[in-house]
Amino acid sequence: MMEALVKDLPQGLATIFAIDAADAPAVLDAAKVILRDLGTPDVVVNCAGAGVWRFIEETPPSEARQMMDAPYFASFNLTHAFMPSMLKQRSGTIIHVNSPVSALGWPGATGYMATRWALRGLHEALTLDLAGTGVKSCHVVFSKVKSAYFTNNPGSEERVPAIARLVPELTPEQCADVLLDVIQRPRREVIHPAMLRVFYGLNFLFPWLVRFLAIRTGRRH
Repeated sequence: MMEALVKDLPQGLATIFAIDAADAPAVLDAAKVILRDLGTPDVVVNCAGAGVWRFIEETPPSEARQMMDAPYFASFNLTHAFMPSMLKQRSGTIIHVNSPVSALGWPGATGYMATRWALRGLHEALTLDLAGTGVKSCHVVFSKVKSAYFTNNPGSEERVPAIARLVPELTPEQCADVLLDVIQRPRREVIHPAMLRVFYGLNFLFPWLVRFLAIRTGRRH
C-alpha cells in the first residue's frame, strides 16, 4: 500500500522505512539513517493504533501488552529517537493522533482505553518537558474514522456506545486536512469534529452525565 502511494509522488519526494515502531532498537537504527540522509524531521506524526475492544476478563495479558505497543510504545520510541536532534535545532512538532476514549471512556474496551490514556499522558508530559525549547507536542483526537480499523479488529465496532452515533464519522481525507492544519499551526490539542468538542465540553462540566450516558448506551456485562 505504501509503495503504491509513493509511486504517485514525484521521485525522491518520499522514502519508506518499513519497521515495527514498537521495536525500540529498530526505530533507533532507522532514525540514524533518516538523520544522516534526510536531516532532522520538522514533524513527527504518531498515528499507530491497534487493539480489540474487550472487558478485562476477556483480554489475555499478552494481548494487553501488544495493545500497549501501538499506540503508546510506538509513539514513545519514535519521539525518543528524534527528540535530541529536534531539541538541538530548537524546532519541530510532535503530533499524537488519539481516540476519544482517551478522555471520554466507555465500557467493554479496557485494554484499549488504557493504552489511549497512556498516549495522552505522554503528550501531557511532553508539553511540560518541552516548554521553552521550540519543540511542540500536539494532541489530535478524531471521532470514528471510516477505515479498515474495525475490519481488522472484529467485534470492536459493536462496542461503540449508542450515544456516539451523534458524532459524525470522518474520512481519512478529512483527518489528513486537519493534520495538515496542525502542522501549519501547531497547538496543544485539537478535537474534531465540532460535535465531539461538544461532548468534551460536557465531560468537563458534567463528567458524571457523560459517564452515565456511556454506561447506559454502551456494552454491558
